[in-house]
Amino acid sequence: MEETCPYCNPKFKDKPRSEEDVKKLKNRINRVVGQLNGISKMIDDNRYCGDILIQLSAAEKALEQLNYMILKNHLETCVVSKIQNNNLDVIDETIELIQKIK
Repeated sequence: MEETCPYCNPKFKDKPRSEEDVKKLKNRINRVVGQLNGISKMIDDNRYCGDILIQLSAAEKALEQLNYMILKNHLETCVVSKIQNNNLDVIDETIELIQKIK
């Protein structure tokens, strides 16, 4: 079976994220973007490698926290909803998802 591009055939949440959740996620993304822009400037400025590596590690941890925020929301909304509708395939899907993000 041929894999399809997730952007060509996107899935959408059954229940939209709250405005507060969207704001938190967007703030986290903007923080990471700011960190990456800062790292880019550090490279342009020929900054010390160790300092760049520390900033890269901080950006990586911030992205990891974003992953956890979205995973938590996914478990609390999408997974719960599908299980309540007797769609137990979501359990295998969630295990695969966790394996992919680790």
